[in-house]
Amino acid sequence: MKTRWPKRTDRVRFYLTAKHCIFLALIMSACSLLVPLVAQSKFIRVTLPDGFQVTAELAVTEEQRQRGLMFREQMKEDQGMLFIFETEDIYAFWMKNMRFSLDLLWLDSEHRIVHVEENVPPCANEPCPSYEPSRPARFVLELVSGSVKKHHLRLGDRLEFFLSITKEWGKTAFASVAKNK
Repeated sequence: MKTRWPKRTDRVRFYLTAKHCIFLALIMSACSLLVPLVAQSKFIRVTLPDGFQVTAELAVTEEQRQRGLMFREQMKEDQGMLFIFETEDIYAFWMKNMRFSLDLLWLDSEHRIVHVEENVPPCANEPCPSYEPSRPARFVLELVSGSVKKHHLRLGDRLEFFLSITKEWGKTAFASVAKNK
């Protein structure tokens, strides 16, 4: 009895179908890996020089940075918001639609404090005043008012944090890794 091989066109169809199935499986696997990464990336832990840890909400996209902490009633002492920019530059902040005072820390690419504004009050009347650093910064950390004094934060102090941002957060992917002291 002679074994019959399928026709060449049947073999090609099977090969293409198998190839497509493998490709689809790879794409689905990649997507399932990205979802937890993005979910984990919404908040990160920032460690201050005295060891105090703050859970910071990330503001990475233009929309997130514009909204910031607007309209929120309060923020706990161990909470904050970390604004992330792709490059170091002079980034001005204002307190429009804020309901409580904040301490603002501008950080360079190495997570060192380059400028501090303490006890910045909510904007009472427009036009709202702007607060900007004296040196370029890549990150801005907003903390509850009084944090700078309580944790003895000063220019040159380095904050510890690690973040890994995917394209889902903004236009480009970038990562920032805290180097050892």
